[in-house]
Amino acid sequence: LCNCSSVGSAGCDRTTGQCLCLAGYTGPRCHSCARGFFPEQGGQQCQPCSCSPAGATSDQCDHSGKCQCKVGVTDLKCDRCSEGYYRFNESSCEPCQCNNHSQTCDGSTGTCLDCQENTEGKHCELCKQGFYLSTHPAHGCQHCPCSIVASTGTCHIQPGESVPRCDKCRAGYTGLNCNQCDKGYYNSDSICVRCKCNGNVDPALSPSVCRPDSGECIGCLYHTTGFHCELCQEGYTRDPEGTNCTRKEATLGPEPTEFTTSAPNTTKATSFSTAVLNSTLSPTTLQTIFPISSSDNSTSAFADVSWTQFNIIILTVIIIVVVLLMGFVGAVYMYREYQNRKLNAPFWTIELKEDNISFSSYHDSIPNADVSGLLEDDGNEVAPNGQLTLTTPMHNYKA
Repeated sequence: LCNCSSVGSAGCDRTTGQCLCLAGYTGPRCHSCARGFFPEQGGQQCQPCSCSPAGATSDQCDHSGKCQCKVGVTDLKCDRCSEGYYRFNESSCEPCQCNNHSQTCDGSTGTCLDCQENTEGKHCELCKQGFYLSTHPAHGCQHCPCSIVASTGTCHIQPGESVPRCDKCRAGYTGLNCNQCDKGYYNSDSICVRCKCNGNVDPALSPSVCRPDSGECIGCLYHTTGFHCELCQEGYTRDPEGTNCTRKEATLGPEPTEFTTSAPNTTKATSFSTAVLNSTLSPTTLQTIFPISSSDNSTSAFADVSWTQFNIIILTVIIIVVVLLMGFVGAVYMYREYQNRKLNAPFWTIELKEDNISFSSYHDSIPNADVSGLLEDDGNEVAPNGQLTLTTPMHNYKA
């Protein structure tokens, strides 16, 4: 008997006793799987390995059906590139080109995935926005020293330089890293703010129109002054439009006004004119109203004093006079009080001499003082000569 496998054979040669094996089976009785086949799990049938000719080292597979793959190839049938490789072809898979910044790439295009160390690009060859490629290969991509407030945040290293420079500074900033205020700007809490000089400075004449640390305007023009060139210089005033500073002109006050006064005992009215001085009168106006001789130096000095200063001087003099008068009146009052207390104070003298007591009173303002009530006793008597007699049951005293 041939004793052939019922699954793997197609019959038996009765002359030789050799079994006729089906495809995928081998052996005398066709009970083994041929090369390129593997036994089905839990069965007797042989399944083909189906290993990829491009990715597998042979057409043989193990009992589980896994093929032996080439380098960079993976999967059960060796028909897919493993991690870090791409472009499965007839020869093998190519390694990913990611400049050591990624371990994976797209299996078909080779585009690197998940670039590390602040890199980007198809092959992780570029630095991310806000980073620059250091001249030292080991340092990789470093963060740009550029603030997004003062610049675009991007930078680069020019050929022959080792320090990066910001690509573009925003308005008001300048410098290698856009960390300085440009002309016409000043630093206000680490932010460059435009100088506020009310258009009264010339950038061409003054490269820095204001101080870079405080913002105080430098070189005010058109007769202006002040921190922001917002005031007019002394002797100048704003024109009616409020734009320019013009020299003050001599202006007269309002027209003379007539006042009528009448005496208590008469009905005849007396009218007179008075000139009203305005607080805004200039020294020229004062000189017009009160003519000043050119030979008198003191009077000329008075003409140079402004009306406001003149008012301040007069007010100060009045205050000083009032204070002095109040002090004088107070001193007189205190002196009079002191004299009154001194004159009205009584002085008493008591003299004891053996059996007699002399009691006398001296008073400058009251010469005849009544002393009858000073010593109260049942036996007290006042003698006709002004002496006080003290009478006791045992002795009599005269005062």
